[in-house]
Amino acid sequence: MSWQEFSALLALATAMSFSPGPNTTLSTALAANRGMRVAMRFVCAVPVGWGALLMLCSAGLGALIVAAPLLRLGIKVIGIGYLLWLAYKLSKSARLSEAKASQLNVGFWQGAALQFVNIKAWMLALTIVAGWVAGRDDMGTRMAIVVPVMLAYAFASNFTYAAVGALLRHWLAQGSRLLWFNRCMALVLVATAAWMVNS
Repeated sequence: MSWQEFSALLALATAMSFSPGPNTTLSTALAANRGMRVAMRFVCAVPVGWGALLMLCSAGLGALIVAAPLLRLGIKVIGIGYLLWLAYKLSKSARLSEAKASQLNVGFWQGAALQFVNIKAWMLALTIVAGWVAGRDDMGTRMAIVVPVMLAYAFASNFTYAAVGALLRHWLAQGSRLLWFNRCMALVLVATAAWMVNS
């Protein structure tokens, strides 16, 4: 892989990983509501699920999804439904104790599975496989470069968003700040779901 290709991969990884989406929104919300320790399960799950998705796409699963409109629709419907459910749960939490008692608890395996119903993750995986891996003589070598880079970015972006949420935690505990923060995070999830409808 040339330096130009590697630089382009880093630029894409930065833009896609650090832009708001379901993963970064949930990382922020979990850390703000439940604390960094709880959020870290999700933060660590994202690279695991994302890495599995990327490897499956390079093995041909991505081509199957593109070729089967009903399968793609199923992924979208499940992903949209799950995001809307999370948005609903999030919008109801007004106090830290309520967030703890509610089902606002996306664990490791849920976080990993979320990648498979996240259209943004699918689009990025298909873009990377098509642009940097598929049809190349050195596919194995390229995957050995691409996968660690993408996993590092997935972890770094979600950790950064979770750290912001954790830093806001005590400030949000005052008055109705947490309720409005959670409603804003819920709106981001709803907006992501709406984007998924049109993607």
